[in-house]
Amino acid sequence: MKHERRIKKYLKVVNRYTLFFLIVAFPITCCLMLFIRTMSINMGLSLTSENLNAAAKLTFVNVVILSILFAVIDMIRRKITVDRPVRRITEAAEKMMQGDFSVRIEPFNEITATEGFNEIIRCFNQMAEELSGVETLRTDFVANVSHEMKTPLAVMQNFGTLLQTPELSEEKRMEYAKGVTDGARRLANMMTNMLKLNRLENQQIYPKVSEYDLSEQLCECLLQFEDVWERRNIEIDTDLEEGVTVTADQELLMLVWNNLLSNAFKFTEDGGTVALTLETTDHHAVVSVRDTGCGMSPDVGAHIFDKFYQGDTSHATEGNGLGLALVKRVIDIMQGEIRVDSVPGKGTTFTVKIRRE
Repeated sequence: MKHERRIKKYLKVVNRYTLFFLIVAFPITCCLMLFIRTMSINMGLSLTSENLNAAAKLTFVNVVILSILFAVIDMIRRKITVDRPVRRITEAAEKMMQGDFSVRIEPFNEITATEGFNEIIRCFNQMAEELSGVETLRTDFVANVSHEMKTPLAVMQNFGTLLQTPELSEEKRMEYAKGVTDGARRLANMMTNMLKLNRLENQQIYPKVSEYDLSEQLCECLLQFEDVWERRNIEIDTDLEEGVTVTADQELLMLVWNNLLSNAFKFTEDGGTVALTLETTDHHAVVSVRDTGCGMSPDVGAHIFDKFYQGDTSHATEGNGLGLALVKRVIDIMQGEIRVDSVPGKGTTFTVKIRRE
């Protein structure tokens, strides 16, 4: 392999010199012939074969020397302006291939390299920045999935061990079996949400747009939580403008309202209030979901749409931090807007704007 590379290198040198020889030989020969012809005409000189042979030999030597000089100058120029930038870019690319996404290339001085290389370097650094961010997200994703799966699996394992206890009462057996079922349901919900989010982010779910009554949809979503608000004595405050139609994907927006209402009921204490409003503007339908729960700080609010992020670090409430990430992705696909306003200790309001047409 090294022998072949060396031969190719020598062939390149020979080809480059031959090119310069031909380039130099043609203009010098033409100029010399024109000079001799002009001298012979104007001065009435007769050129002998000996004079022509001497001139030809001298011209050939000059062509060889100038060709070598130009080839050496070009080789030095290429070393500085081409080979060095290419080598630096290649070394950085090899490091990136080995998994080092922190590598960056310093731009060259325009005197020592062509501007085209600096453009390549700019694109390379931008690519490295993007890949570094993707790698960080991938690592965080794997860590978060592992952490979220560990908790329900540990619960299921503990309850499964307790179920094997001899002479276990029927009441305890039902309690432990319910714990296993709840853990399995939590895992299933997390996997379902992960698959939905992955398909949404990779644009494998395309909106099936149709015109439908948004007011009716919101009422249906709210009624699904009737047993929750009755059991926990939560007051429901609704102000829905009737006959509001939107042109959107009904199934995807159902996912949005269910997640927002689920969060509202989950974080509202017994005896609190959950409010649902719908109003319209010239081009948008505006839906607000408000609760009187624990609220959240600005720091928490800034990350609630991140995957696997949970403001409740104790994980006292059920959830896997994917619901609001799904909501944000769906709203983006629908080309809508979502805003959150929250005051710690007083509650949270999510406001969604959907285009009506």
